[in-house]
Amino acid sequence: MNNETQNQLPLRHAPRLFKSFYQGSFACSTACRAEGKRIDMVVNSGHDTLLEKDYARLATEHLFTARDGVRWYLIEKTPGEYDWSTFLPMLQAARSQDIEIIWELAHFGWPDGLNIWQPQFIDRFAAFAHAAACLMRDEGFTAPFFTPVNQISFWSWAGADVAWFNPGVTGRGRELKQQLVSASIAAMRAIRQVLPAARFVLTDPLVNVATQQKSAEGRQAASQQHQAQFDAWDMLSGRLNPELGGDPSLLDIIGLTWYPDNQWFINGDPLQAHQPEYRPLSSLLEEVWQRYQRPLLIAETGAEGEMRLPWLKDVIGQVDLAMDRGIEVEGISIFPAVDYPAWADDRRSPGGLFGLPDANGNRTIYEPYALEIRSQQIKLKQRD
Repeated sequence: MNNETQNQLPLRHAPRLFKSFYQGSFACSTACRAEGKRIDMVVNSGHDTLLEKDYARLATEHLFTARDGVRWYLIEKTPGEYDWSTFLPMLQAARSQDIEIIWELAHFGWPDGLNIWQPQFIDRFAAFAHAAACLMRDEGFTAPFFTPVNQISFWSWAGADVAWFNPGVTGRGRELKQQLVSASIAAMRAIRQVLPAARFVLTDPLVNVATQQKSAEGRQAASQQHQAQFDAWDMLSGRLNPELGGDPSLLDIIGLTWYPDNQWFINGDPLQAHQPEYRPLSSLLEEVWQRYQRPLLIAETGAEGEMRLPWLKDVIGQVDLAMDRGIEVEGISIFPAVDYPAWADDRRSPGGLFGLPDANGNRTIYEPYALEIRSQQIKLKQRD
């Protein structure tokens, strides 16, 4: 390879944005299922009573960055009144264990009695975000990371297209997406009034939708569904529906959730890795990078049972390829950091780095996962 060719190659991206490249994501959904039952995954996983221990477990594995939730429904039970007793211990435990948290302000849930379809929802959420920012500033957190609304596109589909969980309707997915985008924009602006250095991780699933049909109509339908994954980010940046108030300055860090079922055919059939329509993760990362030119974070990724290790190895290999091409991937966050009963149906299947707690609050570590992460951390340090 001559010098001219070398000069044309992109420099490998060196991540520097977060305290650690390898991270942990805690399950923190507060959704209400179709039958109306609220599911608080912070409680169901035992994380609420094991904050200090859980953050310490991550620190022991050199996972110094994590995603966790600020549970709005508990904090603002009365409009305009904030009870921070569930959140302050999280802040204090994170500080004690020196863990950097990406704080989710709305993860599929909101306070009882608040109508998500009304303008009041946006106003209340912005006020809540402002109050949370004030609290964090007063506690000495001057440049925190936030996810205002987790997975806007997924929430819109699950909650307002197929009625999987709240708000539990169909045919209103686009409307909910616009409402959640408006709430996110209002929250980010409110936070920046208090914490100008705050950063935002804007999450949604990374997907590939394909078709085996040869017709132009089939290909167009698959393309439209594939492109819909970008709607929320396009709205937040003002590319789409600018009347919502989006702006390029609000599109900060793109958070991508990536699971084994994130590729499918237009008819809903799963797309398998051996099929020609399947796209490697590195290709999809490049598509997002070329579209937005923003830092990327694999904000959630994982598989269940014995599939955990091969899945993680594949994700790491594909991210490595992407970074070799100069794509700014800033981290990989393992989900879940600790196990939990599945929020949709209470099913228990191991998927985390740490298991459910025993009666003494102890969690077993999934050693194959931990060994792979340690090996990759060494390789990353050697590159530095």
